[in-house]
Amino acid sequence: MRDRVSQALALVLGLFVFWTAAAGAFEALEQRALFLGLVTTLGFALYPLGAGTSWRRVGLAVDLVLTGVALAACGYIVWNYETIMGSLPWATTTDIVLTAGLLIAVLELGRRTVGLIFPILVTLGLAYALLGGSLPGALGHRGFDIEFVTETVFLGDLGIWGMLTGVAATVIAAFVLFGALLLHSGGGQAFMDLAMRLGGRQPGGAAKIATISSGLFGMISGSAVANVATTGNFTIPMMVRLGYPRPFAAAVEAVASTGGQIAPPIMGAAAFVMAEILGIPYVTVMMAAIIPAVLFYLAVFVTVHLVALHRGLAIVPEAELPEWRLILAPRRVLPIVAALGGLGLGIWLGRSIATSAFYGIMGLLVAFVVTQAGQMPARDMASRILEGLVDAGKGLVIIGVLLAGAQVLVSMINLTGIGVTLSSLIVTLAGDSVALVALVVGFVCLIMGMGLPTTAAYVLVAAVLAPAMTAVGVDPLAAHLFVFYFATISVITPPVCVAVFVGAGIAQTPWTSAAVEAVRLGAVTYVVPFMLLLYPGMIMQGGTLAIAEAAISGLVLVLAIPGLLSGSRMLGHRALDAGIFILAIALAIWPHPAGPVAALTLLIGAWMLGRRQRTQDA
Repeated sequence: MRDRVSQALALVLGLFVFWTAAAGAFEALEQRALFLGLVTTLGFALYPLGAGTSWRRVGLAVDLVLTGVALAACGYIVWNYETIMGSLPWATTTDIVLTAGLLIAVLELGRRTVGLIFPILVTLGLAYALLGGSLPGALGHRGFDIEFVTETVFLGDLGIWGMLTGVAATVIAAFVLFGALLLHSGGGQAFMDLAMRLGGRQPGGAAKIATISSGLFGMISGSAVANVATTGNFTIPMMVRLGYPRPFAAAVEAVASTGGQIAPPIMGAAAFVMAEILGIPYVTVMMAAIIPAVLFYLAVFVTVHLVALHRGLAIVPEAELPEWRLILAPRRVLPIVAALGGLGLGIWLGRSIATSAFYGIMGLLVAFVVTQAGQMPARDMASRILEGLVDAGKGLVIIGVLLAGAQVLVSMINLTGIGVTLSSLIVTLAGDSVALVALVVGFVCLIMGMGLPTTAAYVLVAAVLAPAMTAVGVDPLAAHLFVFYFATISVITPPVCVAVFVGAGIAQTPWTSAAVEAVRLGAVTYVVPFMLLLYPGMIMQGGTLAIAEAAISGLVLVLAIPGLLSGSRMLGHRALDAGIFILAIALAIWPHPAGPVAALTLLIGAWMLGRRQRTQDA
């Protein structure tokens, strides 16, 4: 019964997203309140309290009360929308009760979906707003009573109905639906088959299949953990079956899945939030992420290749690989091309990102129906589309709850001024040093990301610490991408590396061993964010020469760091080879146009000389 209810509610939420993407969103507060009402209702159906226990009846009563309160609060906003936006209403007792009930519902769902850390942070933010007036020194503020906090959180568009909830209810929701329909219409299998064909017959073929397929899936799903759980159930057993070490298999899948969040054209939810915070088009964020994303996957690919050569990892047998004629069949290719084409058309015509996503959805659905006509019964086609709508609705629960809660915390940070205080303190301690500020911010991002999903970690750290980076002269886009990248790679960073946990579970290996391999595979990723600060061209700024300089520098790091860590041979002498790699790395990060070019020349020259020597010895 519960499954049917949750399926029906997920379908309603998916249809709501589809309708508002097609016809346009309702007025801001109405759209956000309707969305959050649907999300909380579905959330309590999907994550019931006390499921499978003897006290489930008590849990059901709690769930029904919280659902009722959340719906009443959201309905109150929809009903009184004009009054709220047309005046500055004073908080009444009813408003205070509804605000408290909605916050408890959202934070309880946050606890059930992502753990205790997130609701604790939001609760601390609310407590600081209410009680921080009594704190001494710089951490104290003028103090706010419960009525004023209620007005900020509930009766306006600065609190729970603010920008983050708005992005979740429109842009992110549309792209989650786009990705779910693309995967259910055959895109998922098409991606996997393409990855198998491209990487399977190379050294370490199964690991390269995992790298390619996880990157393709990640661009659509935007969730590292979900990506590991999806593609990892295929790629990790394949690697283990072919004799790859289990920790290595888990690490490859975890690292490759993580990169999907930073890979255009459809990045993680945090990228859409970033565009709204900075007030720039999403396309600008997407373009700025191209070079770092290419470097990320190239680094993983190179590392896998070097490890495969060193360990003699097997290729995938030809009999297990799909044929090119199957991969390139129109019924496989056209829906994906139509989906991406519709998305690109909407962007080219200057439509909103949500509307562009709708164009992509329509292109996908039309191409899917046309290419499958006569190949698949109409009932099966309709079933796949409905499954996509349902999965999209389910996928929006965590995103909606997290961003609504994060919006409350951000509003409290802005209200109390604690973000400005902490940023000023960091700048003071670092002495206006970009390097020191970046190290502090990167470390905090990793710590925050260990206990929170990437989007929540990015939002919270960006609200507090990104201003510290801009205060010392860092470009705002570079500062936010820096925060975004460190929040992303936190899921593969010990000790709380959730993507590695999932991969290790599938591989049936200790997570500690997998984490060591993951850090090794993703070593370049910890350097790339700092390159954003050194080279404006890394984010497509500064002109053609600057972009070329950044790309060459990144390429050198991608080749030299894995080569150094894997002990690769260049001239055949370990110490000399290590010295060449270290010198190339130093030249690559030297902020002068001659440095990257000299580094690349050094690597190419050493490789050619070593190859000639090996040929003569043979």
